[in-house]
Amino acid sequence: MEIDMLDRQIVHALRVDGRAGYREIGAVLGVSDQTVARRYRRLRESAGVRVVGMPNPIRLGYESWMLRLHTTPDMAAPLADALARRPDTAWVSVFSGGTEISCLARLAAHADRESLLHKLPRTPRLVSVTAHCLIHHFVGGAVGPDLRDAALTPEQMAALTPDGVPSPPPPPFTLAGPATAGPPADVSPVRLADGDDTLLEVLSRDGRAGYAELAAATGWPESTVRRRMRELRRSGALYYDVEVQPRVFGFHAPVLLWVTVAPARLAAVGAALAEHEEVVFAAATTGATNLVATVICTDMAAFYRYLTERISGLAGVDRVESSPLLRHVKQLGAVTTRM
Repeated sequence: MEIDMLDRQIVHALRVDGRAGYREIGAVLGVSDQTVARRYRRLRESAGVRVVGMPNPIRLGYESWMLRLHTTPDMAAPLADALARRPDTAWVSVFSGGTEISCLARLAAHADRESLLHKLPRTPRLVSVTAHCLIHHFVGGAVGPDLRDAALTPEQMAALTPDGVPSPPPPPFTLAGPATAGPPADVSPVRLADGDDTLLEVLSRDGRAGYAELAAATGWPESTVRRRMRELRRSGALYYDVEVQPRVFGFHAPVLLWVTVAPARLAAVGAALAEHEEVVFAAATTGATNLVATVICTDMAAFYRYLTERISGLAGVDRVESSPLLRHVKQLGAVTTRM
């Protein structure tokens, strides 16, 4: 599938506001609403583009955990499928030729952490399991933009930003000092109300679901649905993201990095990674490796250059493990079609 600048502008516009109307996007881009609708349908059907509404775990006070599992090759697929069916996993992926699984699980505040591992199969084919709590987000998800999103001008981004929601920083994104994530320390986490879980569940499947569908799912009037969605968005508890297939946009080398950094340099290294356009996610973690990052390059040769020319120059980086992505089983909260 050929991706042109208008396609990239539409994807960028949806990252700014996943529920922006076709007419609104068309007015900003200088094309008709029919053109935007037609392009979006094409992107969904042929490029795997999907808008999702996601709960912000930082703003809601959830704990996020990365599970890293090493298996025999014949165990990877059934174990990944089992993890994908769990409601507490946000994404599940298979790495390293089918011998490693990584997944992100979210726990409500004060939840039983032992539940993370209770339902794993008891089999000798599961070689090892480690669990890493994400203790600080540098970039990815609700924190910071995707630096490859540069199709819109700052003026276009501002025009698409909903009222009451902070405007995204214009490209290039520059991080001054150590990265911070979530609300200031003196702001209490947002508490979800009755019915919010159902609302968020529908939006996690389709961030552009109609108000009639959302009203039917929650049992609320459409006016209540609209008001509650505005409240959740303005509080930061709800954000919209766009799921894409990187290879359609020319990126064929997604790799997960597990990095060991000297504690005194952890904040600086995380801040530096947040400025790399190859990095779409980075967070500090507990465990033997204290930083995890997702890097997406055009090919493995470009990944080699990234390792040798960018990562190698960061003071404090002691060790890097790299796990090439084989396939996503669950991405942005939804089980994906096996490829």
